[in-house]
Amino acid sequence: MRQSGSRTSVVEIILAILLPPLAVFLHDGIGTSFWINIILTLLFVLPGIIHALLVVTDTI
Repeated sequence: MRQSGSRTSVVEIILAILLPPLAVFLHDGIGTSFWINIILTLLFVLPGIIHALLVVTDTI
């Protein structure tokens, strides 16, 4: 969805902290990462935030 050379915006990082599934959705759309993040956020919030930050910064 995103090109590998794109830069992460500050808004995406803030959304990843406040609303992790929304940040993942805006970055990748509805896909595997989105559903994994929904599950992680519903179980425990901190893993959802960590996963969202990893997805938004293109670490994983």
